[in-house]
Amino acid sequence: MATISSGLTRAIVGLSDVFSKRAWPLAQVLLAGAILAVGPRTVSAVLRVMGLSQERQFQKYHRVLNRVKWSTLAASRRLLGMLIEAFVPDGPLLMALDDTIERRRGAKIAARGIYRDPVRSGLGHFVKASGFRWLCLMLVAPIPWARRCWALPFCSVLAPSERYYLKRGRHPNRLTDRARQLLLMVRRWVRERPIVVVADSSFAALELLNAVRHKLCIVTRLRLDATLYDPAPQRVPGTRGRPRCKGPRQPTLKAVSTSKATRWRGVTLSQWYGQGNKAVEIATGTAVWYRGGMPVVPLRWVLVRDAQRKLEPQAFLCTDETAEPEQILAWFIRRWQVEVTFEEARAHLGMETQRQWSDRAIACSTPVILALYSIVVLTARQLLPQGSLMTRHAAWYAKDSPTFSDTIALVRRSLWSEWIDEGSEHRRDMVKIPRALFDRLTETVCYAA
Repeated sequence: MATISSGLTRAIVGLSDVFSKRAWPLAQVLLAGAILAVGPRTVSAVLRVMGLSQERQFQKYHRVLNRVKWSTLAASRRLLGMLIEAFVPDGPLLMALDDTIERRRGAKIAARGIYRDPVRSGLGHFVKASGFRWLCLMLVAPIPWARRCWALPFCSVLAPSERYYLKRGRHPNRLTDRARQLLLMVRRWVRERPIVVVADSSFAALELLNAVRHKLCIVTRLRLDATLYDPAPQRVPGTRGRPRCKGPRQPTLKAVSTSKATRWRGVTLSQWYGQGNKAVEIATGTAVWYRGGMPVVPLRWVLVRDAQRKLEPQAFLCTDETAEPEQILAWFIRRWQVEVTFEEARAHLGMETQRQWSDRAIACSTPVILALYSIVVLTARQLLPQGSLMTRHAAWYAKDSPTFSDTIALVRRSLWSEWIDEGSEHRRDMVKIPRALFDRLTETVCYAA
């Protein structure tokens, strides 16, 4: 069995109870190998980089994903607790909810569907993608060495298409149904801390907002033509009939954005989608959102327009009517880190390169790849007690602050260095590398692509 770095072991020790005593050492090898591997994150590539290419019982590593009984939700709960303890020990918790498409093809893959590709599609064209749709929940936390917030995945669930359920004679679960289940589950996990969830317009659904608004706060986009009303007037005693659920209708936000009577207030927002400070004008108010046959949701709306009139007005909603509009926008701006996390997972962790086709392995492998992003950050936290990290510079590129590529490089360096130090003397000018370890390093570099 290959030895694992002490820094990585300390970071993931909280997950040991999720696995059996026989499966936990195998899971550690898979996690360490997935960090060290470059290119596809197949089990074969993981075993090679860990020096186990001659392991005769290689199938036991595959069984960790396709047979061994361990709960991804239990692991998600442990991982969330570890992230909260390391990065957000007090105060409200900011989480981000979003879905992503993992592009995969294969006749034996049961949960594969055809979805709209959000990356390649635009306003004028529609591009389809074959693969899986994953619903991910991430903790948006400040990272000391990066001097900004990152979105750290801790829970990812498969959200199959409607056709998948109909073929099996089951009632389809919509994306908002999955989101409701996830949010209520996390609320049960963390009872004592206030939770704010930011999401895109796909989750601006009255059923979802009404189901979770008493448990946590949701911030999302709002349509400019949404039907908003004043709150229902107080019921007069002795009045017959069903109580009113809404008052007079308010103007649409599109009309508010063009009205001369609207009172705008200028504010400066920091870290506007990675572009630094941004001067905008905002208008805000409270209302109830209602459509026929749907629940009534009280909310605070925030209308934003560009001070230079280069961008179209945008509207946002918050289920906490007492929240300040500047705070609502600051929460929503951090949602952009979700897209950065998805891109980094594809670029540095090999997402979409897995080759599993069984249902059990598919349901485990992608959540592990996304959670590996958080595990790398937790390991770096163990290796950086002072919270500072040196970045790689070049004459043609000066990096302002460390990114995830610097963080995973630190973790990889600690893994390789610990193996090298085992056979080297305590001298700075000479390092002895065992032949087997040198061959592993050479093979990893030569087959990097």
